[in-house]
Amino acid sequence: MLDRVTHLLPLELIAVLERIPIHVRTVIEELRIREGRPLEIGTGEGFWFVGEDGQLLAKPEMAYKPSPELCRKLLERVTNHSLYAMEEELRRGYITVAGGHRIGIAGRTILEGGAVRGIRDVSAFNFRIAREVIGAAASLLPKMLDINRRTVHPALIIAPPQQGKTTVVRDLARAISSGGWGHPLASGWPARKVGIIDERSEIAACVRGVPTFNVGPRTDVMDACPKAEGMMMMLRSMSPEVMIVDEIGREEDADAILDASHAGVIVIATAHAKDMEEARGRPVLRRLLEQGAFAIGVELRRGVNAPVSRVVPVRAGGRAPAAREPTLTPGGDAFG
Repeated sequence: MLDRVTHLLPLELIAVLERIPIHVRTVIEELRIREGRPLEIGTGEGFWFVGEDGQLLAKPEMAYKPSPELCRKLLERVTNHSLYAMEEELRRGYITVAGGHRIGIAGRTILEGGAVRGIRDVSAFNFRIAREVIGAAASLLPKMLDINRRTVHPALIIAPPQQGKTTVVRDLARAISSGGWGHPLASGWPARKVGIIDERSEIAACVRGVPTFNVGPRTDVMDACPKAEGMMMMLRSMSPEVMIVDEIGREEDADAILDASHAGVIVIATAHAKDMEEARGRPVLRRLLEQGAFAIGVELRRGVNAPVSRVVPVRAGGRAPAAREPTLTPGGDAFG
């Protein structure tokens, strides 16, 4: 997986990373580069510091430490030698590059009128390497089906960071828009028109507006567009039957989701939370749950070979069922 972003890295850093054992190098999901501090990598099994010889270390003392010059070169590469052109991305704290890979950045912020205008003196980078997993939603989609209406339920998919939310919703888009429902009762159901609002360009990984990941034959993508505005544009222009949006959390997101649901569009959204109880502790998510924007909640976590999900019905104005209560669809995966 690391080879997907090596074209952005300075040669001296590539030399260190190429010394990492190949069985680890191919499963790297995060690469953390901090000026004058230990180089760190992350896989599905955990995080390690990296020595100059490529050795994986539990402690940081002997790790390779990127120099200020290396970090300067890296910033020039990820911004294509134009900080000005990337001003909006820098203001948000991340840059998304071709392939859907997101590079988080940290440094000294520039304030204007009390708001962040950008980041200067960038001293830390977090490469999150995107991956496409066809079939990632295969076990989940059958549990999301609305058998009576021959489609999917509107759903809120929740999980902490790095548990596979984006990978799953990408595969949901592909399956729904191709009619791959994965359930015997859904045999012969038509595929649905899907609209993806891809604010961070991570779900579809568009290049010049064209998806590079397989998001299905009947899917339209509003790329690099703020979620709330993008949902309304998609609703007006592309008449989606199902709308997918990643990492909601602002009041304007909730307004747009409610508008879409009142217009008969099924919304599948993701958000950061450990479980439904924690989701209800976030004001924006609680509002959506209480006003009936979602029929089901999906608690997601990383599994050994694929994400593991637990589907629970949403009770508008109430609480999510406890783990011992029945899920909406018999046979759903449970975890604890």
